[in-house]
Amino acid sequence: MKKIFLSLAVVMGFGLSQINAQEANFGLKAEFNSSNFILSDMDGMKSNLGAGATLGGFEKIEFGENFALQPELLFHFKTSEMETKATGAKLDYRYFGVEIPIYAVGQVKLGSGKGFIGIGPYAGFGIDSRYKADGMDDVTLYKEYNGAKSAMQRWDFGLGGMLGYEFSNGIQINASYKIGFMDTLNADKDNASMQNQTISLGIGYKF
Repeated sequence: MKKIFLSLAVVMGFGLSQINAQEANFGLKAEFNSSNFILSDMDGMKSNLGAGATLGGFEKIEFGENFALQPELLFHFKTSEMETKATGAKLDYRYFGVEIPIYAVGQVKLGSGKGFIGIGPYAGFGIDSRYKADGMDDVTLYKEYNGAKSAMQRWDFGLGGMLGYEFSNGIQINASYKIGFMDTLNADKDNASMQNQTISLGIGYKF
């Protein structure tokens, strides 16, 4: 994980080193997200999409008319549902965490604004994660119980893509998709795996 953050720091440092020669702007964004897990070796379970929200900021560093680098700092609240196929029993999952995506952005003038598409890595850290079933208290998934490993791990790393349009007044509309490459399981990771995936729709404003 240290290597991941070092790589991200190098990419951000490269972009920041060009600010004197290029245009750089900051912005804010808010998104509606829908997320669940991609399950492996869990044939009796399915993961249903849940609704959440994302808030954060970004810096857009322009490298000419058609290319930009866009690092972001995002705080998200996500929900999903785990369902047992045989019985229909359900567990409601809730997550709160932070993500740092860095997009390489291609853009082209469309009308009075710009259309853009971006792709790049992201690193994430879970601040809190819980599940609840009917008649049960919340179970904290990052907590160790009686010396056993926590059910889930806090770190995530993956790839994201986004597509959107920026109006001439700086307002943006965008859609994004992220998929995690890391297994979110901790205690049972030798027997199964769960990978995050999130779809988002949002608006932003570039100052």
